Amino acid sequence: MFSYRHAFHAGNHADVLKHTVLIAALEHLLEKDTALTVVDTHAGAGLYRLDGDYAGTSGEAAEGVLRLVSETQPQPEPAPLADALARYLAVVRDFNPKGGARIYPGSPFIVQHLLRDHDKLKLFELHPTDSRTLSANIAQLEAGRRIVVLHEDGFGSATKFLPPPSRRALVLCDPSYEIKSDYGRVLDFVAEAVKRFATGSYAIWHPIIPRPESHDLPRRLKTLATKAGKPWLHATLTVKSSKILTDATGATHRPGLPASGMFLINPPFTLKAQLEAALPQMAKRLAQDRHAAFSLDHGG
Repeated sequence: MFSYRHAFHAGNHADVLKHTVLIAALEHLLEKDTALTVVDTHAGAGLYRLDGDYAGTSGEAAEGVLRLVSETQPQPEPAPLADALARYLAVVRDFNPKGGARIYPGSPFIVQHLLRDHDKLKLFELHPTDSRTLSANIAQLEAGRRIVVLHEDGFGSATKFLPPPSRRALVLCDPSYEIKSDYGRVLDFVAEAVKRFATGSYAIWHPIIPRPESHDLPRRLKTLATKAGKPWLHATLTVKSSKILTDATGATHRPGLPASGMFLINPPFTLKAQLEAALPQMAKRLAQDRHAAFSLDHGG
């Protein structure tokens, strides 16, 4: 269960979707003066080197954030970006003051970059190596008790911070789904979290792959939200076909992750309009074949 390392996938198309949605949701929630608590159930290492061994081995960032960065360099007539996508790239640039995207901020550092002094950040990471790296990275911020790193299972422990004293929270849940049981654990976690704190905002990332559990998860989250009487929003981004390809030699090639989604319960009311503008641009700019697409559904 400890084989997954997000460093191999940092800055890929799924991160572009996840972090664009995260920033747009977070910035709306920060418009109120009342303190906000952010809980990240699967925080990873926090910061990633896109020119390092892990990211270089997979090359996934080249088809994600690096493609967007290269397309937004100064041009005679640069195409305008949707506000949400522009804000995402602005945050990435903040971590790369010399230009490009050598450093990629994971969710913990994106969140801390935007939070105010009176807000709180609770980070869970069970992978022993990533947990140590995350703790060391966060220690450099000298944030004191505003940011807490816990070497614990976020599925089993994160709800202890709900509801927070301020009664305002955003919970991000994005496990690796490396093992099938993660799908069921996501549902159990979200159900318990909403039961404890019905007015919190919940953002769940999920892969879209040829596996029944993958397609069942957003449907079951929709049912959960509907039964709880809560509004929901579901955004997906597809960049290529999920079909296994066979080359001229007869060898088969798996396509890697073709698509992913973000499901939100109690989303900011501004998010739908922001994603209506941003998702078509993501699909167009990150397309790897003619199957690139997006979707945006909502209810409640």
